Amino acid sequence: MSEQFKMVSFSRGEGRTADLSLFSEEQAAKVQRFHASFPVYKPTPLADLTQTAKALGLGAAYVKDESYRFGLNAFKVLGGSFAIGSYLAGRLGMDISELPYDKMVSEEVRAKLGEVTFVTATDGNHGRGVAWTAHQLRQHAVVYMPKGSAAERLANIQAEGADASITDLNYDDAVRLANSQAEEKGWVMVQDTAWEGYEDIPAWIMQGYGTMGYEAHQQLPEKPTHIFLQAGVGSMAGAITGFFSSLYGADRPIITIVEPNKADCLYRTAEADDGALHFVTGEMNTIMAGLACGEPCSIGWRILRANADHFISCPDYVAAKGMRILGNPMPGDQRVISGESGAATFGCVAEIMTNPELAGMKAELGLDENSRVLFFSTEGDTDRENYRAVVWDGRYPSGK
Repeated sequence: MSEQFKMVSFSRGEGRTADLSLFSEEQAAKVQRFHASFPVYKPTPLADLTQTAKALGLGAAYVKDESYRFGLNAFKVLGGSFAIGSYLAGRLGMDISELPYDKMVSEEVRAKLGEVTFVTATDGNHGRGVAWTAHQLRQHAVVYMPKGSAAERLANIQAEGADASITDLNYDDAVRLANSQAEEKGWVMVQDTAWEGYEDIPAWIMQGYGTMGYEAHQQLPEKPTHIFLQAGVGSMAGAITGFFSSLYGADRPIITIVEPNKADCLYRTAEADDGALHFVTGEMNTIMAGLACGEPCSIGWRILRANADHFISCPDYVAAKGMRILGNPMPGDQRVISGESGAATFGCVAEIMTNPELAGMKAELGLDENSRVLFFSTEGDTDRENYRAVVWDGRYPSGK
């Protein structure tokens, strides 16, 4: 096995359990109805890459293309919008089902709420979603970004009316900064990283991601045998794992979590499996900026520990490989514009299927010509300069 690839696996039936009630099909349908109340809502497409799957030695490859989500080029707005909506509904003593978009922006409701400031830390996509939602609902947002964040992503957040800035901190320290400012100034923290005493909003964010899984389930022509999910803190991975595990129970697809090896906190936590969360510290300067998180989400981890089958730590070049293949699939297949974090899982699987050094991992994952694999391309070209450098100029070639 290539030394840059590492995998740890859990066996089913070892008594690992987690409460999946927040991620049931009924709950996901409720979340989807809230999102559908926004005028810009449309389900994002599910690309069927039949010919590309065949070329890789797979039976089928389905890619949920979140570059179309709300015109924001990424899925993250699903979580931020549902969390903000749920928080505002709670302030009014209402359930989110009673407060669709048109009612939330009504003069009557706005007069009761006043202006609320929401604060978050982000590498780009989550912050843009929070800023967009705050703008749509006539509220205010403050966004802190970690060192090395792309200027384009900062500009996109500022264009939504947020007070946004790039700090000299890594992601996890930027989260701590946002939290301290929330406590000091009475702002509302909207973060998908959960910790003791801060789990309601992260849980709402995770539920918000359920719309993506719910739509995919409605669009799939057949049940997948495998689902590959990329992870930063593990909130999206936990949410989608929770949804499909609740949906299928013991017959759920084989679920694999993929992380960059420079920020593989979930892999390390799974490897230790000692009841503690294991952190990655330092700059974590991976190409997969949206996954450069060193501290797992406690809620996400509980679901993943009970329901995920494999955890893979992989090198940066697999994300670049995924970007290139999705942007240039086999003839007849739909093109998917996928950013560094969005393409991580597809690139990982493509490398495993075609690299003889990874034959053992391929066998352990059960990937072959009968496998029907579901992927989530969670972002488009949110950093267009780097996207072109990878796809046009060959930055991060395989094995480098």
